[in-house]
Amino acid sequence: MIGNINQAVLFIIIANVLVSMKGFKDYAFLDKYKFQVSKVLSGEKIRMFTSGFLHVDWTHLGFNMYALYLFGRIVTGMLGIPNFLIIYFGSLLAGSLYSLTYHKNEPYYSAVGASGAVSGIVYSSILLYPDMQLSLFFMIPIPGYIFGVGYLLYSIYGMKKQLGNVGHSAHLGGAIGGFALTLILYPSLFSTNRLMVILLAIPIVLLLIFGDKLKSL
Repeated sequence: MIGNINQAVLFIIIANVLVSMKGFKDYAFLDKYKFQVSKVLSGEKIRMFTSGFLHVDWTHLGFNMYALYLFGRIVTGMLGIPNFLIIYFGSLLAGSLYSLTYHKNEPYYSAVGASGAVSGIVYSSILLYPDMQLSLFFMIPIPGYIFGVGYLLYSIYGMKKQLGNVGHSAHLGGAIGGFALTLILYPSLFSTNRLMVILLAIPIVLLLIFGDKLKSL
């Protein structure tokens, strides 16, 4: 399993594990580098990136890193390492920016996790390889695009319910970032995978239009 992993993906996974482990043991460290609206708006912009390497627990970390392992190999294999890194960190920033916009009136809102970056990689890989098959719980075969849409729907639910100290709103921003950056870097997808481009664009467009209504539901 590890033998098939790209070195860039492995490096990011290791970085997430090491930084998250430090945060598990040292709350002051986590508090200093987590995403928090008031701190970011006061000038600590670095938190929009550092928060993406912190996680609340092993389950949170494991889910994100497993998704990155599954989908990161596709992006690096088809677009190369430089473009993978552009999409990963671009999606991380997009997720943080969306969270900042969505929670701008909540100064104490905080979150951690690689969810934004991973969502961008998930969306990118589905655009690049829409026919992929995954095994849910290692048993149930499902198309990759269903996993991707399900991942996004869970993020919407978590954003509405504010489940845990997790950046659910970053999932959506990251997906938007990954979607847009992949199309910019690989514009031929508009013709080769036009249907998938349209299908994946629909939930993003609807959420951008109606996203603010989630708070009032």
